[in-house]
Amino acid sequence: MTTDFNPLQSRLLFQPPQRLHILSAWNEHVPFAMMLIELQQPRVFVELGTHWGVSYGACCQAVVATGSNTRCYAVDTWAGDADAGFYGQEVYENLKTHHQQYESFSKLLRMTFDDALREIPDQTVDLLHIDGLHSYEAVKRDYETWRPKVSERGLVLFHDTMVKERGFGVHKLWAELSRDFPHFNFAHGYGLGVLAVGKELPDSVQQFLKTANARPEATQLLFSALGHRLQCQVEKEAASKKRSLLRRAVDRLKP
Repeated sequence: MTTDFNPLQSRLLFQPPQRLHILSAWNEHVPFAMMLIELQQPRVFVELGTHWGVSYGACCQAVVATGSNTRCYAVDTWAGDADAGFYGQEVYENLKTHHQQYESFSKLLRMTFDDALREIPDQTVDLLHIDGLHSYEAVKRDYETWRPKVSERGLVLFHDTMVKERGFGVHKLWAELSRDFPHFNFAHGYGLGVLAVGKELPDSVQQFLKTANARPEATQLLFSALGHRLQCQVEKEAASKKRSLLRRAVDRLKP
């Protein structure tokens, strides 16, 4: 029998993340991601679409903090796409350096989502995060091809569930899938949908979903406030760096 979820019992919800990025659309969901690893303690976590590694880094950090035996896999070509834009080798190299501390339990799979299917056995993934191309056709294909990999304890995360322009169609797939499974959808940070596809979810996850749906406004307010705080931190640090660069440039121009 499930009881109410109490965020004050979480050790990781308020823990400072080691990795954020000014250009990442995921900064505002880092507190939830870290708490989710704590609640679920997945045996296998797979992320489809990693880019800067903000969400993946948060989950890996949480694995270390909880001492769980989670195996983590980040799948990306690290070449970019039509949604995220195209970029050079430096993005992958930067993440690879940060990721070295997690290599005992985590792998960066630099390949396509389809190629990575052979790397992960069926019905083993407890937590699947889908954040690749965001057209309806693309995200639906990612979900359908990877659904057999998800276990009976499985959760699927969908980023950008609230974006309805630029050809994004995650919101359409979310509307379809959320009719059939327990779920919760965060409205901040471009939207993050939590879909409980497994029938044997840990009690802690069931407690969260029960409480979140019973108190949606309070849940949204808590996690959006925590996420906004991190986004403000990132923007403040970026502005500080720009000011420092400007001061150095001005100093070099002085006679």
